[in-house]
Amino acid sequence: QVQLVESGGGLVQPGGSLRLSCVASVSITSLVTIAMGWYRQALGKQRELVATITRGGLTNYADSVKGRFTISRDDTKNTVYLQMNSLKPEDTAVYYCNRRRVSGTGGAPSDYWGQGTQVIVSS
Repeated sequence: QVQLVESGGGLVQPGGSLRLSCVASVSITSLVTIAMGWYRQALGKQRELVATITRGGLTNYADSVKGRFTISRDDTKNTVYLQMNSLKPEDTAVYYCNRRRVSGTGGAPSDYWGQGTQVIVSS
């Protein structure tokens, strides 16, 4: 059973910074891993992509966070990070770590999720 454990959330003032961490119980660069990513879900809204990093190291960001957030990883620690700077109230959400892997049966990719960490941006 794959486990993803997030940490680093909390309350921060607008303009502040936080760094989220996600520790995986499996290798985040294994051949079956397509990408690791961060998603978020604000109250009453659908879960949305924040940032992803492929096994090859390519990154992708939502337009709303480009230039403010940075996704990175430490392969030796099986850990993915999300550095969040210049935080805005609209960044308030539960942030989820995601691992997408190839299907073992040749079907659609499989997604694994952490339990989420709350980020609140408020003065």
